[in-house]
Amino acid sequence: MTATISPKTVHEAPSIRTNVRGYAERVRGGDMGALPAVFGLVVLCTIFAILRPAFLTSGNFANLFTQGAAVTVIAMGLVFVLLLGEIDLSAGYASGVCAAVLAIMLSDQGLPWYVAVGTAILTGVVIGTAIGSIVAKLGIPSFVVTLAAFLAFQGLVLLLVKGGTIVAIRDETILSIANKNLPPTLGWILLAVGVAAYAGLQLLRSQKRAARGLTADPISLIAVRVGALALLGGLAVYFLNIERSRNAAVVSLAGVPLVVPIIVVLLLILTFVLRRTAYGRHLYAVGGNAEAARRAGINVDRMKISAFVICSSMAAVGGVIAASRASSVDPNTGGSNVLLYAVGAAVIGGTSLFGGKGRVLDAILGGAVVAVIENGMGLMGYSSGVKFMVTGSVLLLAAMVDALSRKRAAATGLR
Repeated sequence: MTATISPKTVHEAPSIRTNVRGYAERVRGGDMGALPAVFGLVVLCTIFAILRPAFLTSGNFANLFTQGAAVTVIAMGLVFVLLLGEIDLSAGYASGVCAAVLAIMLSDQGLPWYVAVGTAILTGVVIGTAIGSIVAKLGIPSFVVTLAAFLAFQGLVLLLVKGGTIVAIRDETILSIANKNLPPTLGWILLAVGVAAYAGLQLLRSQKRAARGLTADPISLIAVRVGALALLGGLAVYFLNIERSRNAAVVSLAGVPLVVPIIVVLLLILTFVLRRTAYGRHLYAVGGNAEAARRAGINVDRMKISAFVICSSMAAVGGVIAASRASSVDPNTGGSNVLLYAVGAAVIGGTSLFGGKGRVLDAILGGAVVAVIENGMGLMGYSSGVKFMVTGSVLLLAAMVDALSRKRAAATGLR
């Protein structure tokens, strides 16, 4: 008797167990992805929640978003530069320059907020174009160029704010970016729309792959992903919608901080650029092997310039957020630990310092780790010195994991 094989069995989509097994094999092969950042985030949150129960309050939860927003946005731009194996040490003070331009446009010139924001972002584009052109056309290492720019921009901020004065920002629209919250109902609506859109995109992608004869994710796996997003998002919105004001009759602090949907929109746009466009594929190719990319017809110089433009433009957005949170701009805007935390956020999240590996989401995860360390250790009463030492240790650990992962991937033939 001859056994027959059902066509359904031949074309059956892989199960969740198969996907989990494949992920485990990739991890063993050196492709750690965001796993170390997620693990570190869970461990840190658990430790701080046990040692300081106030860490889990809704008020502190909201503070985590606003405290780390500017650094996270700057880190999102740095991912594009790091993907090329380059570095931008001027991103912090570039955000300060753009914030100073914003403040001058608003306070001294009396221009509308949208003109001021547009001018600040245009300033970031000019900065990125200049730095990228010097790196790409003259061949000077980005470390040297951006270190020089770091010093120059520090002086430029001093000049723009007249040597040390504080320029106050009073525009309500700008101030609302980092200080206002969405109405609770709107928060739930945006979550529902986001989850529905994510589910639709997952199903559409699965159908397209199946139509092309490619392996598609099973419906059960898609359901798990959508369910996880809905659960985590629902918990976040629930806690953020809890009233955080001690006198709600005077001012209400309930709702998702306005800066959160702004970061989510930036995440979606930049992720689409990296994952779904020819530009993104070319960027990864240049980061993986610049010479091979050049021989394949990719304009390497143009890719480098564009990456620095995106980095400085995102630094400008980060500067706007920082100015909104502080309600002012001063000589320290964009300085101090901003650059260190931004680079640390990108690397801790999983973006490789060697180029060719990373996602915009890495900046979000790494920014969360940095914010949790800063916030949690602040609640425990530790000094800035201890915070810097712990953050530096976490950054070094992330770099070590990255280096070891690359060696493992090379040994197993995955790179």
